[in-house]
Amino acid sequence: QLQLVESGGGLVQPGGSLRLSCAASGFNLDYYALTWFRQVPGKEREGVLCISTRGARKYYDDSVVGRFTTSRDYATNSVYLEMNSLKSEDTGVYTCMAHSSTRCEDDYWLWGQGTQVSVSS
Repeated sequence: QLQLVESGGGLVQPGGSLRLSCAASGFNLDYYALTWFRQVPGKEREGVLCISTRGARKYYDDSVVGRFTTSRDYATNSVYLEMNSLKSEDTGVYTCMAHSSTRCEDDYWLWGQGTQVSVSS
């Protein structure tokens, strides 16, 4: 069974940090680009940040530059989203999505189920 499973979401105060994990099973995530999406209530799901198979990062949301980064953990077949200096505007359901090949421009392929991130005081 091919799966992506997110974990690490939760409730944090503004200024806090979270690290989300996207763990793959049934396939080697090293061969696929991966994009993190965020869906805000009442709004369309939008891309946040992507990492290619060569480690290049592409930011789709300018507001997270300097605060978020994504990286691969080859030993655990996972990709992390590190979120710092969190703001209430970062609240949403975060979903990881593997592309069909190595680049962030490649077709969408496999979606995780999503994990809730809530930033509130």
